[in-house]
Amino acid sequence: MTMTPSMLVWAYSRGIFPMGNPDDGTIGWYSPDPRAILPLDQFHASRSLRRQVRKGHFRVTIDQAFERVIRACAEPRLQDAQTWISADIIDAYTSLHLAGLAHSVEAWANEPINNAHKPDIDAGGADGLLVGGLYGVSLGSAFFGESMFSLATDASKVCFVYLVEHLRRRGYTLLDTQFSTPHLQRFGVMDISRKAYLEQLDDALRRTVNF
Repeated sequence: MTMTPSMLVWAYSRGIFPMGNPDDGTIGWYSPDPRAILPLDQFHASRSLRRQVRKGHFRVTIDQAFERVIRACAEPRLQDAQTWISADIIDAYTSLHLAGLAHSVEAWANEPINNAHKPDIDAGGADGLLVGGLYGVSLGSAFFGESMFSLATDASKVCFVYLVEHLRRRGYTLLDTQFSTPHLQRFGVMDISRKAYLEQLDDALRRTVNF
């Protein structure tokens, strides 16, 4: 069955999200218990990361290169030769972006990045070098973070800081990160029960905000 934007909206509205099987490309649907969220009023960024943001080594934009971001997120990581972001997922989320419900945050290099990996991935364009980004889905006052990538130190972290600040300004009430990791926990991500998550999701979907 082809994944469609309407199918994704239906799933996210019920606390479900898809992931591709890297072995055969099939799509699985998940609603984990516990569920990881980042309370927006409890977000924490380290002092060094705040300094990195202030230095302005990256130019940060929103929704300027969605398809490039999701394709970069789909690239296998150094420690993992496979990816859960299949071609079907890329197509479906790109369509969702065109419908105004999926969004990206991009980090562009303002200057040469000595430690950038794969520096030719987006080099030479008028926009400069795309070195980091993240994407997710927005419904009501909920934002569902999907994936991020970084080709330079702290590029994706800077995007995450900008995302949280943007969501706060816009009046979002729920930032869903799906799963908790030690990396995300440093920002304040925490696990809650699926029941508690669905209650927060129901409240968020009743609100109207403009990403």
